[in-house]
Amino acid sequence: MAGTNRKAQPLTGGPVVVLVRPQLGVNIGAVARAMYNFGLTRLRLVNPRDGWPNREAAAMASGADAVIGGVQLFDTLEAALGDIHFACAASARDRGMEKPVLEPHAAAGALRTRHEQGEEIALVFGPEAAGLTNDEAALADIQVTIPANPAFASLNIAQAVLIIGYEWFRARVRPEGELKSVMAPAPKAELFGFFTHLESELDRSGFLFPPEKRPAMVRNLRNMLARAQFSEQDVRTLRGVIVALTGGKRRPRPDTD
Repeated sequence: MAGTNRKAQPLTGGPVVVLVRPQLGVNIGAVARAMYNFGLTRLRLVNPRDGWPNREAAAMASGADAVIGGVQLFDTLEAALGDIHFACAASARDRGMEKPVLEPHAAAGALRTRHEQGEEIALVFGPEAAGLTNDEAALADIQVTIPANPAFASLNIAQAVLIIGYEWFRARVRPEGELKSVMAPAPKAELFGFFTHLESELDRSGFLFPPEKRPAMVRNLRNMLARAQFSEQDVRTLRGVIVALTGGKRRPRPDTD
């Protein structure tokens, strides 16, 4: 705690940090401490292995009570990202996806720009042993990879959060002239609903065939559509298009005689 100014107003907020299936309470606590070092206070857990609350996590947090006390629990990553507009997945390996892969400084800048525009943003980390699955990584908009020794590139999850949190903190001043997006992307819950709607109709039409190739086809389709950064209005329009194309509401065609 050396160097801590107990009279200073604590920084709060920042990106939501999502830990997917974290395995050890001590690691959750270390993540909470790393987050609070750089003013990140919103932590979400998806199916923590040892349940929650966790005494080991609270002890390891070492004073980061603002983080530990506000932990939110979710059953799925989709639910944890429901209100998020822009998500960044942390991964040490190439996923082979058509998705921007950035180093921490660049990823923090992208997140900071979105944050300043009022968007909800998130950093997503997988379990300690294996990291995120490809399907989980596909739910994010960008990937962040921390350069490290190729022969020993695996970082402890708290180390990864610390490095990215530091870059987030450092990116508080955005370079002049940086472009802002015109419209905020739709919250993930609406985007996921669109995906489900589209995929159900593609199943009905026989497009997602054969069954053994369906998971990869769905993943590729979601990646392709996510890159467009659809707004809420875009999503509503596209869902209307699906309804129209699949025999939903029809208006009488104008008389051409």
